[in-house]
Amino acid sequence: MTKVGRMKLGSQGMEVSSQGLGCMSMSTGIYGPPKPEPDMIALIHHAIQSGVTFLDTSDVYGPHTNELLLGKAMKGEVREKAELATKFGARFREGKFEILGDPDYVREACEGSLKRLDINSIDLYYQHRIDTRLPIEVTIGELKKLVEEGKIKYIGLSEASPATIRRAHAVHPITAVQLEWSLWSRDVEEEIIPTCRELGIGIVAYSPLGRGFFSSGKKLVDNLHQDDYRKYSPRFQPENLQQNQTIFNKVNELAAKKGCTPSQLALAWLHHQGNDVCPIPGTTKLENFNENIGALSVKLTQEELTEIESLADIVKGDRYAESNSTWEYSDTPPLSSWNAAK
Repeated sequence: MTKVGRMKLGSQGMEVSSQGLGCMSMSTGIYGPPKPEPDMIALIHHAIQSGVTFLDTSDVYGPHTNELLLGKAMKGEVREKAELATKFGARFREGKFEILGDPDYVREACEGSLKRLDINSIDLYYQHRIDTRLPIEVTIGELKKLVEEGKIKYIGLSEASPATIRRAHAVHPITAVQLEWSLWSRDVEEEIIPTCRELGIGIVAYSPLGRGFFSSGKKLVDNLHQDDYRKYSPRFQPENLQQNQTIFNKVNELAAKKGCTPSQLALAWLHHQGNDVCPIPGTTKLENFNENIGALSVKLTQEELTEIESLADIVKGDRYAESNSTWEYSDTPPLSSWNAAK
């Protein structure tokens, strides 16, 4: 089996496995029904034994059930071998999706995650989505207090704009920014990636396989559960899917030449973007996990990278049906407005 190395994430001393594991689909209904808990705990333990120790969750996954799952999986000495990342700031209440970042909520959310995960300190705590109603400095100020209290070790942001990242980093060093980055989601390369690198912030790439698209192309859609949200995702709609299939066909063709799978090629491309990038592909299947870590053994030449990257221009459809949950809409009011309102 492929050896999974270690990497520095950010500039504050955090170290994680060079590939992580997204745990969302294990116990939420987003990608179909939750999976049997014993099987998912066994998968998490297998991941850690394989060297994939960077585990990603959020309080909104379930909600709460994914953190509870990880809490059960982390009993005993297993906890010492893993780096746990969770998130706050997004919740469903009375059928509505809310984004919150006020200090009282930040603290309440952190205490809830600590209890569900059954740990004393969260390794990496992300703001899952940016609350655009209040200055980012206010949210980060409370997170800074939680660091000082030892309840969290490192601070992260998810889907944040360059301006938001800079302002947050000025209050307390940001260790990682989580963002969607893959062969068909490359909009972050223009400003966000350079901003992170200028500031010494690690990059965590979620949905690195295009929400599973690079595993099997449009065949994936034929096998989706009726409750799978990807059925309603713009890029999986018939009017976009046929064109997007041409991307998969090309990736599949290049993968065949390399003697790897299309998923491995898509992940290998991300690993070649820099030693500050940690992809976190999610899965609920042991065979898919083993396949994913095989990507670490795939070496690509500059010519091959250029050929792969030429595919991005033909992607059709938005990332989300509701685009206001992306980094493009994450700027916040100036701190002076908050102080003036007090």
